[in-house]
Amino acid sequence: MWGSGNRRPKGEKSARAAGGDRRQARGAGSVPSRGYGGWGGGRPAHVEAGPEWRGTTVQVCGLWPFGAGSGTPVIGVPVGRTLNGNATLCCDPISWFQRAQLILNPSEFVLGRPGLGKSTIVRRQALGLAGYGVQPLVFGDLKPDYVDLIQSLGGQVITLGRGRGFLNILDPGEAKAAAARLTGDARRALVADSHGRRLNAVASLITVLRGGPPTDREESILHVALHVLDQKHDGVPVLGDLLKVVQEAPDVVRATALDRGDIDRYHTITEELEASLIGLLGNGRLGDMFSRPTTEPMRHDRPVCFDVSSIDDSEAYLQAAALLACWSYGFGAVSVAQALADAGLEPQRHYFVILDELWRVLRVGRGLVDRVDALTRLNRQRGVGMAMVTHTMSDLLALPSEEDRMKAKGFVERSGMVICGGLPAAEMPQLTEVVGMTEAEQQMIVDWSTPPSWDLAGTTKAQPPGLGKFMVKVGGRPGIPLVVRLTQAELAINDTNRRWAR
Repeated sequence: MWGSGNRRPKGEKSARAAGGDRRQARGAGSVPSRGYGGWGGGRPAHVEAGPEWRGTTVQVCGLWPFGAGSGTPVIGVPVGRTLNGNATLCCDPISWFQRAQLILNPSEFVLGRPGLGKSTIVRRQALGLAGYGVQPLVFGDLKPDYVDLIQSLGGQVITLGRGRGFLNILDPGEAKAAAARLTGDARRALVADSHGRRLNAVASLITVLRGGPPTDREESILHVALHVLDQKHDGVPVLGDLLKVVQEAPDVVRATALDRGDIDRYHTITEELEASLIGLLGNGRLGDMFSRPTTEPMRHDRPVCFDVSSIDDSEAYLQAAALLACWSYGFGAVSVAQALADAGLEPQRHYFVILDELWRVLRVGRGLVDRVDALTRLNRQRGVGMAMVTHTMSDLLALPSEEDRMKAKGFVERSGMVICGGLPAAEMPQLTEVVGMTEAEQQMIVDWSTPPSWDLAGTTKAQPPGLGKFMVKVGGRPGIPLVVRLTQAELAINDTNRRWAR
């Protein structure tokens, strides 16, 4: 019954006609992709995308023809998912150099504004590489960002700071014991490398103290004085012993100083050098952190983190000196490990070295770019992967000398890959001089630097739009945008705002 007079509702005839049309269409076999439209047709307004899983060709070969390939590399540490395809991206400098052969140098340069996750993606790589047998080494943690990770991996955390720990820059570490196990050219090479690193460490600290590098003559005097000290001193010398050698003026040191047989002339030549060494003994801005015996020697067979977070940000010179000293001491330990491996006395080890807060060192004094450059070169030959981390290109290009600025840009140019987080638009002209980027890639990176939305009620924590998002660039290839999402196991070791949470 349709109501009074058994009249059909308006439109009934057209609905039946449409049904006939649908039956004819069904018979013809032409079914629309979303079903039939109209009354009773069941056409959905929205079709959700099907769930996606990722697997190897062995695992998903039986799902043909429903498989789809991906253009992202799958060799290395899984760091996140791509933003333009939701595919897993595996990325780390050692795997891409050694196994995938996608880059020519096992290093990366990480740029991004504070708080957007630069340390997070580096920690993810360090954790994954540890699973591959690569030992992470953090040569100076200022936050600290990596202490919890290294402790979780069963590594060694060395605490340095005023009244907390000391690092003797004349300490050869394990080099002396390792040299006793070697013979011939291998032994001489290790001894020479240890001598060069200690000399570079002393010159670097003098550079920080003065704001400029020592003269060529002063470096020659230090070079010879170190040889004299190694010959006459039993045990591990400290800076006070080196100062005493300079003051005692042995003949070989005087000849190097070109005093022309006049002791008064010698004292005039070495006066500034003596003053700098005295300043490093505890009478200057750097205190005595580098002039006493090493509190805890570094081991080369475990993950290591130098925790220098107790040094306040107001002590910029001490922070830079601590980072330089840790880098020199740490790379010396790596050289020992490789020398023993080359001689067949120990297994071959690979290391992932993290140099965070690079800008703090470069800005302190003229000539420090050369010191950093000398420390970080030859990582490919030494079996070392490296991650250098800073905020922006302006950190590298704010140096007073044009020569230093060009060398600092070389750190980025020589890197196997560049990983960019959110950056302001003003950074793009400087960045694109070193890394080729399309307009779309630049705009994406700039958008990530946008601050989070206002939360006037304060009931929810607004996340920055660029949190955990990065662009991976290798040479002139298209960039790979990705987002890093932490697992539950990683959350505890990735809280860099722990003090605020308390």
